[in-house]
Amino acid sequence: MPDLNLLHTLDVLLSEGSVVRSADKLRLSPSAMSRALARLRQVTGDPLLVRAGRGLVPTPRADAMRGQVRRLVEEAQAVLRPTGALDLLSLSRTFTLRASDGIAETFGAAMTREVQMQAPQVQLRFLRKLDKDSRGLRDGSIDLETGVVDETIGPEVRSQALFEDRYVGVVRPDHPLGGRAVTSADYTSWGHVVAWRPGLDLGGVDDHLRERGLGRQVAATVDGFAAALALARGSDLIATVPEIHTAGLRSGLHTFPVPLPLKPFTVSLFWHPRLDADPAHRWLRGLVRQQCAR
Repeated sequence: MPDLNLLHTLDVLLSEGSVVRSADKLRLSPSAMSRALARLRQVTGDPLLVRAGRGLVPTPRADAMRGQVRRLVEEAQAVLRPTGALDLLSLSRTFTLRASDGIAETFGAAMTREVQMQAPQVQLRFLRKLDKDSRGLRDGSIDLETGVVDETIGPEVRSQALFEDRYVGVVRPDHPLGGRAVTSADYTSWGHVVAWRPGLDLGGVDDHLRERGLGRQVAATVDGFAAALALARGSDLIATVPEIHTAGLRSGLHTFPVPLPLKPFTVSLFWHPRLDADPAHRWLRGLVRQQCAR
């Protein structure tokens, strides 16, 4: 009868693609992990992972079995997980939330207060989201994540809408654009600070401007909305940022509708299906949705 413990080992190896990283995750020595890989190769009759340059790449057989192995491991974990009523007062756990820029600043304080009221031994750990890689949800290092659903999200990842947002223009309170309706000519006559990084959707501002034969002068680029607003606060530059995302960052600044037909977008909550039935995770998902709805 095959050793079913090898399934978990195989799942980690296929996820990490490295004997050393897999050994570290399973708290084994690299030599023990190499022996486990050799055993898996013997059992399956396939090399599974082969060397390519300095790394390892999966064989076609390994790629084909990856999803099935993951499901089997998750089902086994669900079968063995204890059930029972959730006692929030005695729950001691750290949850990691990887959040889009501005989410922690806008909703984090209310979330933390509510968590401390309901489950005083629970700690929230906020991580800034700098890319759309959902690997952290798969490997368990991230419990929840916020963002916009697109093709880069893994097909197995669960999602639920939190709120609809839109892009707005922001300037310092005594800016000449304050206190009046801003036209597209106004919008393009001043310099801009743009929050940009790979994978960040900027709402198609420049595409809409080009359609109208207009363009904007980008004086500075930064890697997040908080930095863009900081530059706008201390200069004549316009920052274009999501309205609800940045509500906690725009205090004291003047906000105006962008004079372009920008489409609103939906911000969603993401998690891995292995945590669907986890009572503590279900409670946290509900709490995050409740706070974002407010």
